[in-house]
Amino acid sequence: MRVSDAKLAEVWDQGFTVVENFLDADTLRAAQAALWTMHPRPEAYFADPDAYPRYAKSQFAGLDLFPYPAWDLNRLPVYPDLVDAAERLLNATDIEIYKVELWAKYAGAINYDQAHHRDYGNHTLVVPRADGRHTQMTTFILLSDVTELDGPTKLVPLAETRDVPLTPSQLKYGALFDKEFSATAPAGSLMIYKTDVMHRGSNFAAPERSRFAMLVDFQERGWPWNGKMSWPDRAQRTGMVEAIIRMTPRERDLFGWPPIGSDYWDAQTLADVALRYPGIDLSPYAGNV
Repeated sequence: MRVSDAKLAEVWDQGFTVVENFLDADTLRAAQAALWTMHPRPEAYFADPDAYPRYAKSQFAGLDLFPYPAWDLNRLPVYPDLVDAAERLLNATDIEIYKVELWAKYAGAINYDQAHHRDYGNHTLVVPRADGRHTQMTTFILLSDVTELDGPTKLVPLAETRDVPLTPSQLKYGALFDKEFSATAPAGSLMIYKTDVMHRGSNFAAPERSRFAMLVDFQERGWPWNGKMSWPDRAQRTGMVEAIIRMTPRERDLFGWPPIGSDYWDAQTLADVALRYPGIDLSPYAGNV
């Protein structure tokens, strides 16, 4: 579903928005099936939580970084309507994906409650600009239904925090709880927010509940003080070769791949990149060689 102009305006006005039923049904279904290559099905986890000690180590123990073993997960960051929303929110086409995480949570594994905080602390070396320039677009793609029982993200509208200094980036536990909005929505929905928005994770409110989401973040290219992940560092991970082969030139560009027309491409690099990624169509890059 294309994100409406009104929903993108909410990001600027209140700092966040929720777009229900964002993913098409087939893409959502395939991604949900692929989840179980990464994490246990809820019924398996709750049948024997002790068999999965990983999730009890910290609130973030269920995080996995891009790429993933299944294309049906790897294609979500380049979902066309997501890229379109990023281009329109950032008012730029020369954009990049700077972080992708897949996050699984299971009720009872650990207490997921957090204090309100702003995400800029590990997304930039500096601080967000108040005038909206150099904005980073951060997102959650919900891969499971999220109700009030399922540990929804809680966000505070910008109007309630304009007088709260950027530093420190985290408040005392309990502060602004009376001002927060719960990002509840059905599976396939999209939450967009900015890194200057106060928000927090909340704990599950019932047993045997689970929550799965993919977090995909965008920014305009060329800001070395912003970012979070290095894609070349992930290049040899399972799933990356298939992802690069199956992506379009535009989708590869979002990960920093040399674009069409770059002087990187010559007869040697075309031949050797083809060997590294068997079956990749490099014809779009061969035009000036």
